[in-house]
Amino acid sequence: MSGPKEDEPVPIPIEDFLDLHFFSPKEINPLIDEYLFQCQEKGFHRVRLIHGRGTGSLRRMVRHHLSKDSRVLEIKDAAPEAGGWGATLVYLKPKSST
Repeated sequence: MSGPKEDEPVPIPIEDFLDLHFFSPKEINPLIDEYLFQCQEKGFHRVRLIHGRGTGSLRRMVRHHLSKDSRVLEIKDAAPEAGGWGATLVYLKPKSST
């Protein structure tokens, strides 16, 4: 028996948050697209993307990408106890609205 090949997709459980620390910058935009699609399919109205505080470059990249997504109603910083400016809350339109 062999393990998964390096280029095979790895299934990710769909929850109301996604920690982006484990992904390379080139994976982020397609990952967000697929994640939001799956969240909308599951009927989630609000999700949290955890990008960390760091220099803010990942936060800017994530928010720029979200600003162009027709499924997104609103984006804002998470509450301090949920990551503050190290996480972005994304409010999604209902599935039938896109």
